[in-house]
Amino acid sequence: MRILSVKLFSLLTILFLAASCSEEKEQFETESISEFTNPLQVGKYIIYRVDSLVFPNFGRSTETHKYQRKEVVEAIYTDNEGRPTYRINRYIRDSVNAQSWTTAQPWLANGTYSVTPVGDQLEVIENNLRFIKLHMPLKEGFNWKGNSFLPDDPYTTLFGTFGNDDNMDKWEYYYDTFEPSFTYRNKTYTDVWTVEQEDFASNVPIIDVAGYGTKSRAFEKYARGLGLVYRQWELWEYQPNTTGTGGPYKQGFGITQWMIDHN
Repeated sequence: MRILSVKLFSLLTILFLAASCSEEKEQFETESISEFTNPLQVGKYIIYRVDSLVFPNFGRSTETHKYQRKEVVEAIYTDNEGRPTYRINRYIRDSVNAQSWTTAQPWLANGTYSVTPVGDQLEVIENNLRFIKLHMPLKEGFNWKGNSFLPDDPYTTLFGTFGNDDNMDKWEYYYDTFEPSFTYRNKTYTDVWTVEQEDFASNVPIIDVAGYGTKSRAFEKYARGLGLVYRQWELWEYQPNTTGTGGPYKQGFGITQWMIDHN
């Protein structure tokens, strides 16, 4: 009996070690986040076409504004936590039309944001809001709290009372299916990870005009050697306003952007 117990213990130990080695090998072979970010070197840039969904006329109209956005790595500095951080300057200009992606108009400054690689994750701070855009390991189904640093109601200063940004800090980001290629508007990108962020809608499209409607749709696609190549972000709500004047209205925003050029 003692010999049998020793042999059983030895077998369990071997199986445990084998499983541990397999797990370590899997983690070791996982691709690096740096392979799927825009090369963080001063002077590198990416140009995007952007369709921006807005609700003018006090939310009673819906328009899509089309423009180009250029994001340039302008400098590297040390943030207040002592971490190397990259400042990205943003510039915009109008597109000639929906089919033309080149224009002679000058670029106009349009703010900055920062990117900080932190070990196994990539942090982005934009408009004083911190997001964890990517996280190791890059593996289908792996999830993390990408908005865990966000405050309650992060867009209140823009929209006042706005229900769609409630509980954003609890969004579960996760990697969807890896795509060998992805094509959008005749642009093809290779080796693409999709980061799903949120997908929720109620009474959208608006069927019950007397009922509340809401849409939260957010995901991004990252290509090897390029970084962010596609983004869809819609965060808006429909207010029936049955007891107020002026009728129903929408508030919020939407962004669809895709990479059209880089150096």
